[in-house]
Amino acid sequence: MQYSGAKLVCHALEQIGVKFTFGIPGVHNTEIYDELNKSEKITPVLVTHEMGAAFMADGVSRTGDSIGTLVIVPAAGTTHAMSGIGEAFLDGIPMLVISGGIRRDSGRSYQLHDIDQEKLTKALTKGYFLAENHTSIVPLIFQAYELAITGEPGPVFVEIPSNLLLFTESLSDLPNYTKKIKNPQIDQSVIESIVNLLIAAKNPAMYVGYGARDCQQELEEISTLLSMPVSTTMQGVSVFSSDHPYHTGMGFGPSGVPAAQFAFENCDCLLAIGVRFGELATGSYGLNVPKNLIHVDINSKVFNQNYPASITLQADAGEAVRLILKNIKTRKIDQRKESGMVEAIKDLKKKYESEWESSSNINIVNPYLFFKQLKRFLGDGYLVLDDGNHTFLAAELYKSILSKHVISPTDFNAMGYCVPAAIGVKFSNRESHVVGVVGDGGFLMTGLELLTATTNQLGIIIFVFHDGELGQISQFQQIPLNRKTCTILGEIKIEGIAQATGAAFFEIQNDLEIEKVMKEAFKISTTGRPVLVDVKVDYSKKTAFTKGVVSVNFGRFTLGQKFRFIGRAAKRHLFG
Repeated sequence: MQYSGAKLVCHALEQIGVKFTFGIPGVHNTEIYDELNKSEKITPVLVTHEMGAAFMADGVSRTGDSIGTLVIVPAAGTTHAMSGIGEAFLDGIPMLVISGGIRRDSGRSYQLHDIDQEKLTKALTKGYFLAENHTSIVPLIFQAYELAITGEPGPVFVEIPSNLLLFTESLSDLPNYTKKIKNPQIDQSVIESIVNLLIAAKNPAMYVGYGARDCQQELEEISTLLSMPVSTTMQGVSVFSSDHPYHTGMGFGPSGVPAAQFAFENCDCLLAIGVRFGELATGSYGLNVPKNLIHVDINSKVFNQNYPASITLQADAGEAVRLILKNIKTRKIDQRKESGMVEAIKDLKKKYESEWESSSNINIVNPYLFFKQLKRFLGDGYLVLDDGNHTFLAAELYKSILSKHVISPTDFNAMGYCVPAAIGVKFSNRESHVVGVVGDGGFLMTGLELLTATTNQLGIIIFVFHDGELGQISQFQQIPLNRKTCTILGEIKIEGIAQATGAAFFEIQNDLEIEKVMKEAFKISTTGRPVLVDVKVDYSKKTAFTKGVVSVNFGRFTLGQKFRFIGRAAKRHLFG
């Protein structure tokens, strides 16, 4: 039969289970869109900007059962999408990028969109693939897909020259996809060594990240059996239920909440699973990690980078955790003396919440009360965050119960993530509530993607924490500098964006309005209409994370540097 390259692309995407593609059609990929339009398995989605497309694909990969996929034009489409591709790369999120390409049969130079995409994408993808003929297209996409989901996941880039997409070639039977991926084999003796070290420890603890997202129940069982307090990374904040008695919060060093600082103070053995000990997760590397560190990760390159480990195990986190749990259950373990750990964690959490609640101002919205009500209305739904002050507020104040139900940009840390990512999450979870919380700065970057939500009848709810500043950075400026340079936003009327995109609009001016507005917003969202809510948030109280990071970084200064910064800060705060 005769097959165009576009038809072959569509066949390959259907074979690997792609359900949605995101992008904008152009002269180099319009044939693919024509074939996607015929597909009964794939829905092509038009976006307002390719950066939004990449974040939507990210949301699909993090919370759905298919890989997030882009179909974009070369050059400008690629550069527009690179923020989302980079986020997926540093956060370990599988993503498939299908790009049209310039014609390779014309012999002409300086074509439209003529750029070396292999060099352009090299630093932000796990691999680049170029189709050279019709026969190679389907196997190439299969190969790219397997690379994207093998080991530590990440984005891959496939370029299909437009001449292949346009024209047909006679091919015999089309190949069907068969999964061939195998995880690293686990040495049982290493599992025994891990359990021996945990059992011998007086105060073992656990530190879990996004890599452990598929073994929540087993992690919680291990924690209970060995009386181990647990902390999470920012990206892994939903991996371990905040309702579990040994859950302490995000981080455990100077930037951790009080419960985490207390529970990890005397830790003599740390089981770290699916974490990389990156800057954000460690509060600027402020963690006090014990000598007996057990580090489990699918990517062996993360071992012994920032903290040396006693035992390392390259393995899929789920497989490793299940084997560790199985081994623990075969042992006779003396019941550890409780020493009031559970009660202390519970009491410190309550005290921290009370501190936030007591900081209320009747003329503005208290973040603690906001997230408390949000959990009540959202239930088992999905919370999508952006990059900013609100991210750490949510990590400390929102009670996450189910794995993969709170997502945010982390190591790449791209602003503008929330709105499009929430759309991607909603595409994959139509029956669930999906809420986004974003700062006004991040919202200005991609807020117009609400039009995509309206067009596709996706009833997401976006809460914009509106303070007129780039909140997290302005706080970091204000404390030592008494200046806010380029962090004050222009006056923005959020309601105008709601009107422009077809979203319903509400305002929350103070704590008394939180419950009423949320009730109405969730009601409207069930009709398929997106809702935009302008929240006048109170950022005056600093998170434990913010205070901890400032303290850690300042502590690394030399004595002379400290005097200089303190002197400058004092002078500016006294004299302006």
